[in-house]
Amino acid sequence: MDSRVSELFGGCCRPAGGGAGAALRGRGGAAPGGGGGSKTKKKNGRSRGGKANNPPYLPPEAEDGNIEYKLKLVNPSQYRFEHLVTQMKWRLQEGRGEAVYQIGVEDNGLLVGLSEEEMRASLKTLRRMAEKVGADITVLREREVDYDSDVPRKITEVLVRKVPDNQQFLDLRVAVLGNVDSGKSTLLGVLTQGELDNGRGRARLNLFRHLHEIQSGRTSSISFEILGFNSKGEVVNYSDSRTAEEICESSSKMITFIDLAGHHKYLKTTIFGLTSYCPDFAMLVVSANTGIAGTTREHLGLAMALKVPFFIVISKVDLCSKATVERTVKQLERILKQPGCNKLPLLVNSDDDAVTAAQQFAQSPNITPIFTLSSVSGENLDLLKVFLNILPPLTNSKEQEELMQQLTEFQVDEIYTVPEVGTVVGGTLSSGICREGENLVVGPTDDGKFLRLKVCSIQRNRSACRVLRAGQAATLALGPFDRSLLRKGMVMVSPEMNPTICSVFEAEIVLLFHATTFRKGFQVTVHVGNVRQTAIVEKIHGKDKLRTGEKAVVCFRFIKHPEYLKIGAKLLFREGVTKGIGHVTDLQAITTKDNSLEESLGPGQLSF
Repeated sequence: MDSRVSELFGGCCRPAGGGAGAALRGRGGAAPGGGGGSKTKKKNGRSRGGKANNPPYLPPEAEDGNIEYKLKLVNPSQYRFEHLVTQMKWRLQEGRGEAVYQIGVEDNGLLVGLSEEEMRASLKTLRRMAEKVGADITVLREREVDYDSDVPRKITEVLVRKVPDNQQFLDLRVAVLGNVDSGKSTLLGVLTQGELDNGRGRARLNLFRHLHEIQSGRTSSISFEILGFNSKGEVVNYSDSRTAEEICESSSKMITFIDLAGHHKYLKTTIFGLTSYCPDFAMLVVSANTGIAGTTREHLGLAMALKVPFFIVISKVDLCSKATVERTVKQLERILKQPGCNKLPLLVNSDDDAVTAAQQFAQSPNITPIFTLSSVSGENLDLLKVFLNILPPLTNSKEQEELMQQLTEFQVDEIYTVPEVGTVVGGTLSSGICREGENLVVGPTDDGKFLRLKVCSIQRNRSACRVLRAGQAATLALGPFDRSLLRKGMVMVSPEMNPTICSVFEAEIVLLFHATTFRKGFQVTVHVGNVRQTAIVEKIHGKDKLRTGEKAVVCFRFIKHPEYLKIGAKLLFREGVTKGIGHVTDLQAITTKDNSLEESLGPGQLSF
């Protein structure tokens, strides 16, 4: 795939001939839980009461994950009830606070269905189970199943969401991409403020951070906006005069939107947001009236190169005719289906589509949901909210636990000075656990040292937090620590880690686009996680030069100061129209004197 992404970056991507074809559609197609459209067609392709040749099935129930099949839950014994509660705790733990129950489905995936009375009794038992573990249930959808039965039988899909404790709500990060003037900031303003736009950009004003952004209407920096969902799946945002603290307190699930710049001259800021802030998903916003224009294709290529799962929102449908919207949808479907992308579009037209899209999107990286909506009329806006409410996390509880067992490592992405608080850094905790009052070391400095500091307080989504866990983004107050000693790209780590730093490293790369030949001595801006620095090509192993689409192992040298890197980290480099991706394969670690860390930790260096 990597070699073909160059088509998206180089701007030479042509739509495949022969039209877009029929997109995978979820409406009435896929059975609950994401069994695929074909299974439901078998179910519906016969008259009621007749014998089906092919009974409707879901995939067999998996032992891991947060999806549980239950045929019926009618009047269980006390012993059985306790067993069911224990099982629900396991599923909630696997889904990090969320679980999906399919009622009326056997363990092998057969859609049997229940009568109205049995379903009512089963839902009553499920509600008792949820109350026992401190959770709420929400019925996502119901389906009629007529296989091998003369009376209507239903299956019901239920979302179980645990009321959060210790502020550890489920937090998903969504990077917002798209061309300038496609409506990214306006859409976020409508979602997070709870009020529709007036058609002249009023909704986006609260998102802008600088005066020139308000004057031009264009985002030039990275801003963060939050959208919450409570345990019953209801939206929690800034409507009703809520503060950020109240939104966090009332929410069981948080969506943190990372609003990135669409203009090409701010591309380095957009790339930094994608590489540094570790988004779980990306939302590509396309204007219905302009279609795929400007940086849209390049942003799509960035998401694919960095392997960030993305979904597409076609905005401004109120400005266009139905034919224009359909033309934009077909244009997107053509690009998504061609070999460079190899995606399967899923057009969302109903609540049922949105549920199917959320479940299949997380299970299959090839599925790409497409929404068509308006921030002015509010058309189909609720479908996007349903999708975000159900969208599950990509990592399960086991992976989360493994990360938390490692030593503390926090990426420094933003640096602020706050009156009466002191120096504050923002970023993501890559591994371990960070607590209030903990002593860490930060670096590397220009001379390759690490300096000690103390975490005075922690905030997540603008509300106080005592403990930060791996994968979570937050801001840390460092008290009187000298801000001039910090820069973006540093890491704060546990003193026991003994971090590896380097100025020279090797990476296996694919040259996505270059106008001529890529040679030794060429300078590029390298992005590796939160590291962004100019590097010079020291050597191309086995070759004298590279052309567009070619692979090689290249040796780079940072020209300014050493950085903290890890083997296997994703790498992206650019210079003008030149772009490439790859991963770090080797580090030439800088060896320092045994007492260098002790010197940097000496009492004369810093006070806190």
